[in-house]
Amino acid sequence: MVEITFIAKPGCHLCDEARPVVERVVDGFPGATMHEVSILDDPALEARWSEDIPVVLIDGRPHSSWRVDPVKLADRIRARLTA
Repeated sequence: MVEITFIAKPGCHLCDEARPVVERVVDGFPGATMHEVSILDDPALEARWSEDIPVVLIDGRPHSSWRVDPVKLADRIRARLTA
């Protein structure tokens, strides 16, 4: 199982653009799940990521911020699933 964390906040236009890209890629992998967290709900996340959102973590490790390349995300998920 591969855990994708999408870190965002309400009203973030880059988050709104990246969310469907991440969802579409994750939906293509039965062994991957995605959950979204808002930096507004967690002061530690806000302190760490406020200048970089949206942020995509794969199994807790940073993958991308601001823009999401669907091909690179799919490649990383595939690699984690086959490791």
